[in-house]
Amino acid sequence: MVSLVSVLILCRNSVKAEEERTLAKPKQMSVNKSLTSEQQRLSELWDEHVRYEFSTRNTEDTLATMVEDAYVNHIPVLTGGSGRDELREFYSKRFIPQMPPDTEMTPVSRTIGEDQLVDEMIFKFTHTISMDWMLPGIPPTGKRVEVPLVAIVRFRGGKLAHEHIYWDQASVLVQIGLLDPAKLPVVGIDSAKKVLDPSLPANELMRRGGPTQSNAKNI
Repeated sequence: MVSLVSVLILCRNSVKAEEERTLAKPKQMSVNKSLTSEQQRLSELWDEHVRYEFSTRNTEDTLATMVEDAYVNHIPVLTGGSGRDELREFYSKRFIPQMPPDTEMTPVSRTIGEDQLVDEMIFKFTHTISMDWMLPGIPPTGKRVEVPLVAIVRFRGGKLAHEHIYWDQASVLVQIGLLDPAKLPVVGIDSAKKVLDPSLPANELMRRGGPTQSNAKNI
């Protein structure tokens, strides 16, 4: 006979496994053997920081990778925070718990200097929950989004000092149905697709718009 304790253990393990499956899993960049030991350390520190944000989803561990006066600025919408108290509030209430469970990050490139790192990726998610850090005031749409994203990260004293995060907000708004690409010079998921496949067509919006005024005079 199966004991109640055994049943509880099985249920707990099942819940834990399900939680692990739903955690965002950022893909790691492959090790570049041409990096110096210090550059490799910066790369590993950034990977550790991202793991705490998206996989283990632990605010205090995330903050422990940053200097006391660190700041984060999501450039398109000016969300983030400056200093330990603001960042704790931001990470614990607006960022980590508002990350869709199917979030993925596909690496594109990483450039590392003496005290700064630039990470280029494709950020993917389904808009099933509120995302105040990216889409403040917009209720969940259930739409799938894939957008190029760039993180510029500065380090100081072996920790993160600041993050400048850029993405194409117009592309996000197209994909969730708030911008009409037929009426504006914007694109949706195609921006992400072309980053991954440079052979895809370019200049489609220019062709759609027809000749420029200067060209039209010469026709």
